[in-house]
This record gives sequence, C-alpha cells and structure tokens, in this order.
Amino acid sequence: LQAGLEDNFAEFQVSVVECPDLTKEPFQFPVKGLCGNPRITDVGGVPYLVPLVQKHKEYNMNTISKELELPGAFILGAAGAPSRIVGMNAELMPLVLTEAEGRPAVNSSYFSSINPANGQCLQEKYSDKFSDCNFGLLGNLYACEGKSGKVIEVRAKKRTGGHSLVTALRNTLEGHYPDKSLALGGTFIIQKGKAKIHIMPREFSVCPLNTNDEVNNWLKHFEVSAPLICQSVLVSRDPV
Repeated sequence: LQAGLEDNFAEFQVSVVECPDLTKEPFQFPVKGLCGNPRITDVGGVPYLVPLVQKHKEYNMNTISKELELPGAFILGAAGAPSRIVGMNAELMPLVLTEAEGRPAVNSSYFSSINPANGQCLQEKYSDKFSDCNFGLLGNLYACEGKSGKVIEVRAKKRTGGHSLVTALRNTLEGHYPDKSLALGGTFIIQKGKAKIHIMPREFSVCPLNTNDEVNNWLKHFEVSAPLICQSVLVSRDPV
C-alpha cells in the first residue's frame, strides 16, 4: 500500500497499529473498534438507481447482519437513504450497531441531502428524525464485531496525483494482487484542506440516465472544507 501511494501523495506512511477508541471524539461511533470477524457486502447496486430508479428496493441493516452470519454486527459504509421513510432522495452514511438478543439496534448514521432553502449540502443525524435501520437502492458495507484490535493506519499528505486516497489504495491492491479480490473497509479523517463531493438531488431523475455524463450532470457537486470524517469500503476487483 505504501509503495502505491507514492504516485499520488507527497508524504505517506502505512503501518499496523491498535485501533483508536472510536467511541471518542472525533468519531463517536457506537463501538470501540473495527475488528472481530470482518466481512464486506454489496447490497443492491447502481442498476437500481439508473437509468431509472426502483424505489421499492429497500433493505434493513438488522436483516443484513443476519444474512452475513454476524447478528449484532457493527456496520459502516455508504448507501442510499430509504426514500420511502425520509420522503426524498438522499445519501446515507451508515453507522449501525445492529440488534442482538436482548439489545436493540443503535443507529448513529448520518444522511446528507440538498437543502431546499438554499441548494447547499445539509447533513443530519438519522436518529434525530427516524427510528429505523433501513437503507435504499444500494449499500457498500463493512461489518465486524466492533472490537478493539490491530488495524491498518494510512497517513497521507499533499495530494500530487489524479486519484483520491480510496482509488489509490484500490488500484494498488489490484496491481499487486491481480488474481485476487481483496477488500478494505474503515474510516479516515481529512484533517486539512478541501474535498470535492457529490450529493444526489432530492428528486429522482424522471429522464433515464444512460451515460456517466448524464449522471454527473444530474448530481450536485460541492467543495467542502476539512475536518471531514469519511467512511469507505473498497474492493480491488470484482470476484470471479
């Protein structure tokens, strides 16, 4: 991983460390760590969003954890908000400690939408408005027992190449292990600088979106300032 970051960042370091306590600032996750029977899953997919949305594609984190044979799992990643529940199209940043026997689920997720008042990015805590653990259309999810343990720490400064941190990591894994499908899931902080992000509009497109250009023109693009807590799940290549 360290060798692969050389083309994209001026300074970089990859090491194995004890996972910091994620219940503390700045993360405030519902679990201490990212360890314990880790696994990833892709649920739904882009074909449920484009060319035309299939709104009935809705999923539940508690059900997903059981399908992963890890009931009570902690799940993070990226997903679509459940439009039936939130009443609009929005981005979901899942942070869910799923239900286990004798313990209800803890949903610490956030969702982002376009503020109708000013057209800007609006981020809200999901549990402030809703009590479910659902998501819609698609989810790239990392699941584990939420325990402390060893994790891979990546530090990078001053981007010099054309790829984001996540893309650089994925390309590196793909190049080094061309015959394997490897995955990474976790969280990272952008401490300084700015990031270019996109958010889906509140309304789904009524016109079919058939090309990447059409999708990009439909999305709303923003430049946001650090600090930013990000979460990502990546796969080096599709499994055969």
